[in-house]
Amino acid sequence: MAWLPDGWTPKVVVIDIDGTVTDGKKILSLPAVKALRDLEAHGIPVVLSTGNVRPVTYGLWRFIGLSGPMCCENGGVLWHPQWGGPVVRASGQEARRAASWLEARLPGLDSVGIATNAWRESEWCLFPDEDLHAIKNELASSEWANLSVVRTGFAIHLMDPCISKGQGLRALFDRMGWSLDDALAVGDAPNDLSMFASVRWSVAVGKAFEEVQAAADVVSPHPHGDTFPPLVEAILRSLSARG
Repeated sequence: MAWLPDGWTPKVVVIDIDGTVTDGKKILSLPAVKALRDLEAHGIPVVLSTGNVRPVTYGLWRFIGLSGPMCCENGGVLWHPQWGGPVVRASGQEARRAASWLEARLPGLDSVGIATNAWRESEWCLFPDEDLHAIKNELASSEWANLSVVRTGFAIHLMDPCISKGQGLRALFDRMGWSLDDALAVGDAPNDLSMFASVRWSVAVGKAFEEVQAAADVVSPHPHGDTFPPLVEAILRSLSARG
C-alpha cells in the first residue's frame, strides 16, 4: 500500500494518543515509541494532539523524547517549553456547570466524570458510556446549547465551540511558523476529524471509528500503535529519496 502521496514527505507529524499510540486499554505501544523517536532523530518533529490533559500529555512527551509542541484537550490547551507557559484557549467552567446541570436532569449521570477532569483547563469530560443522545437533547434546549459534544472511545467531551483539534493546530502552527500543508496526522476517533481536515495528509489507524476511516487519506491495515513502524519507515524512505 502507498502510505504517502508521490513525491511528498511530511515536515511535521501530528499524532493522537488514546487509541492511536495506545490500545483500547490505554497500553502504550513500544514499537510506536521507537518509530516516533526515529522521526525525531531524522529532524521531523512529532506533535501530540490529544483530548487528554496537559500533565498526562507532558509525561508522554517527556519520556518518549519529543520536541514538537503539544495540543491538549482537543485544542483547548497548547504548550511548548519555549513559550513560558500554556496557552489556554477557553475556560472549562461552563462545561463543568453544564455537566452538573445534566446530572440533575438525567438520573444516573455522573457529572464528576473521568479521573483526568482533576487537571482539565478548557473542557469537561463525562464517562464514555453515558447516554450521548440524551445529553445532546438536553443541552440543545439549555443555556449551554452552544457547547460541542463529542464522544471518543474514552470520554464524552463537553467543549466550548472554539475548541477542536483543527482550530488548536492552526493556532499552534501559526505560533511555530509552520504550514499545515507540510503536516501528516494520525488518529482514530471523531475528535480527530477536524485535525484530518486541517493537514495535508491523514492516516487512520486500524480499528478507527468508521467515520474516521472514511475521512482519512489512508487507512492502516494495522491496529493502533502497530501503524507507526511501517508508516515511519515509509516517511524516512521518502526523506532519504529526496536527500
